[in-house]
Order: sequence, then C-alpha cells, then structure tokens
Amino acid sequence: MVVPWADAYSRFTERFECRVIDWLKEASLAAVARNTGLSWDEMAGIQERAVRRGLERREAICPERIGVDETSFQKRHEYVTIVTDLDGSKVLNVADGRGKASLDGFFDSLGPERTSSIRVIAMDMHAPYIYSAADYLDDVCDKICFDRFHVAQMFSKAVDRVRRAESKRLASQGENCLKGTRYMWLKAVKDLPRKLRHELSTIAATATSVAQVWAIKEIAAKLWNYKSKTWARKAWIQLCKMAFQLFIPALDRVAQTIVNHLFGIENAIVHQTSNAASESINSRVQALKRRANGYRNRERFRNAIYFHLGGLDLYPRTSIHTNP
Repeated sequence: MVVPWADAYSRFTERFECRVIDWLKEASLAAVARNTGLSWDEMAGIQERAVRRGLERREAICPERIGVDETSFQKRHEYVTIVTDLDGSKVLNVADGRGKASLDGFFDSLGPERTSSIRVIAMDMHAPYIYSAADYLDDVCDKICFDRFHVAQMFSKAVDRVRRAESKRLASQGENCLKGTRYMWLKAVKDLPRKLRHELSTIAATATSVAQVWAIKEIAAKLWNYKSKTWARKAWIQLCKMAFQLFIPALDRVAQTIVNHLFGIENAIVHQTSNAASESINSRVQALKRRANGYRNRERFRNAIYFHLGGLDLYPRTSIHTNP
C-alpha cells in the first residue's frame, strides 16, 4: 500500500529517511547503523534510494570540461572509472573497470548532441580513455589535456629508478653518497632548504646520471607556463632532444612517451587545464573507502560515491529534513 509519508519501496517514514541521510553525510554507515539500530542492509537501502532519487531528478548534464580518472575498488587491481565535472567538482558518472567501455558508456548516456558540448577532457595517458574520447569527440586532438601531475610523476619515477641503479653501482665502488637521498631528488629545487641544495650539488658531481635526469625533471616543471601552443611545442621538443642525448634508458622512455602524447600536453598548457579536480575527488573517494573499512559490494561503493560526491538532491519528495 502506498502512503503519503513513505517511499513506495521503504519500510521507513520520509522524515526518518531524511534524518538518516543527514547523519550519513557526517558519519560512516557503520556508525549510523550502530546508533539507529538498523542493519547494514537497511542502511544501504536508504542510501541506494537516496541516490536513485538524486539521479532521477538530476537535470540533463551538458558538461563543457570533464576529467576522467580511475580509482581502486579493492586491492586486487579492481577499479572504477570516475568522470568529474571540472567546473562543478562533482561526480558525473561511475563505471566498472578502467577499459574503453567504462568511458564509452558515459558518452553513450550523453548522446551525440550533449557530447558535442565537451571542449576539454582531462586525463592521464591511459590508452583506453584516449581511444574512447577519439571515438566520440570531434577534434579530439584539440580537446584532450594530459594532466601535468601525471607527467611530473613520470619524471619522478625515472629519477628514482636511475638513483637506485646508480646507488648500487657507486656502492660497489665503495661510494655511498646516494644513501638516504631518495626524497631529496624527488623534491623541486625551490622546495629544498639552502643546506640541502648545497648537498645536492655536491652529490651531483659524483652521481652524474641521477643529477642529469633530475635537471631534466626540473626544466620540464617550468614548461607549463607558456601561453602559445607553438612555443610550448618547441620547448618540449627541445627538452626531449636533450633527454635523448643523455642515453639513459629510463629517461628515454619518458621522453618518447612525451613525444607520442605532445598534443595533449600542448592542450593542457593552452587551456590551462589539469586533472586536479578529479584527483581531489579520487582522494575523497579513498577517504570514504577507508572510513567504511572497504566495500565488498561494488554497487554499494558506487552508491557511496554518488551519495557524497555527486551533488545530488537525495531527500524524499517532501523535503522535510533538518540538519542535526
């Protein structure tokens, strides 16, 4: 029987569900369940209904700037793909996996007309996402923006890889100058105290390979300030030439990756776009997962993301909730 004070699929009154939704925004599902005497299934049901209402009420989205990122669901390399509105910093879509189909589904849900409104799509250099965008977006080579932090991470990994190899080589010769210096090389020179800068320059005279890769990393960090795509391209190509001339395999791989994806780096510079909003959402998703001590059920994980980060109208139709 349908009654005016409860959802058709709920055992609880709308006022009670409003109160639980308010509590769930502030505390973990387990904490709210413990204080209300409800089971996990009942709590999950309230959250699921709230998300369903929110998605049904959400106006047709027509985003202009989106970010795409993956986040881990469980430790066994299981992921979900999250599409974020870069301007509104809210989750637009959550899909299983990190393959091409994970992003295809989002574009399909938009349809051709609304997909055509997308001017910028920020992502890392994950090939399936690139292929999906290429299938659905016109002028895709002018819209994809590769995240600067992902590029910086590639250089940092190359620095660390070369540091470890050179540390072993020098240690075999009785030289331990690289011992305990890992974090020093990963920092930007501007963030190092004067004492450590001096120490770094002293070590560089002996550990020449890691010093060279680190110098390339520092130069790369300054190449995001260009306004012109033409000048940005020239600067990045020159940097890659310098990198290839050092004949360091780990650095060669980074330089070749940049050459292959230079169009997206140029776009990120011209559009002044990064995937920072998506990374922020990712961090908040991981915080939700820690607060819940993990999610065994993928559907509940997806509902939690929409509930907390989707910017949805979650409350029952009477909207009689009051914040505690």
